[in-house]
Amino acid sequence: MYFAVLMKKYLFILVIMVACTYTSNGQTISPLTLQAVVVDGDTIPVILLDHVEVYALSVPKTKRERRKLTKLVRNVKKVYPWARLAGYQLRKYDKLLREASSDKERKKLMKQAEKEINEKYGGELRKLTFSQGKILIKLIDRETGNSSYELVQELRGKFTAFFYQAFARIWGYNLKVKYDPEGEDKQIETIVRLIERGQI
Repeated sequence: MYFAVLMKKYLFILVIMVACTYTSNGQTISPLTLQAVVVDGDTIPVILLDHVEVYALSVPKTKRERRKLTKLVRNVKKVYPWARLAGYQLRKYDKLLREASSDKERKKLMKQAEKEINEKYGGELRKLTFSQGKILIKLIDRETGNSSYELVQELRGKFTAFFYQAFARIWGYNLKVKYDPEGEDKQIETIVRLIERGQI
């Protein structure tokens, strides 16, 4: 009986040793080749890292300014999908318009597009607040590379663009406004980048 217990003990130790030997031999380390520079006799590895952009909102000091920033974040989050949709729809219809064979067909396509957009999204867009509308106009410029005025002028003509601009000015909007990510719209740009990365 003593012999059986002793055998079990040695067998257990033998199994553990074999398992350790097997796992240590199973791990092969492949050499890693790096660029290096020699500085004063020391070899220093050179590792190139991917470009990283860091975006952060500057947190205001006053309670009023913090509320204002919170409202801006909420408004940008609400209208950014609409601006993306506007960019997508513009590219879609721009392709169709370029492929149109005549001005008559182009006008027909434009009326169809306007009707489709109005039916699908008109109700929701009418619910936007004044501040959200102003942000949307800027973000449409960001997405398309053209101000809302330029888009209307290109798609509907100069007279219609002039009429829309005059009407917009009555309500406090400016369709000619351009998006300025490095200046006036820096906070909006930061919020958009954070949205795109899923950070807010």
